[in-house]
Amino acid sequence: MMSQTFTVLNPSGFHARPTKVFVQKVSTFPCKVNVIKGGKKVNGKSSLSMLTLGIKQNDEVTLEVEGEQEEQALKELGALLTTIFEE
Repeated sequence: MMSQTFTVLNPSGFHARPTKVFVQKVSTFPCKVNVIKGGKKVNGKSSLSMLTLGIKQNDEVTLEVEGEQEEQALKELGALLTTIFEE
């Protein structure tokens, strides 16, 4: 298992559109992906679960990945967390 903490840079945080993009990317990896914010851990492959975290700009979010392609998943998903999406 690998994990890393990222700071969300998107000014609007992770509302529906960025969450959808993130979950679609997570779904391309065979590994298990958990997203942790403030002690709450959710399945990164579930849009609804992701939205319950209420991720805002400058929040620190930890990704835990485990399984096949975990290193690549951590790199690409971390990049999405730190991307500023065009609104």
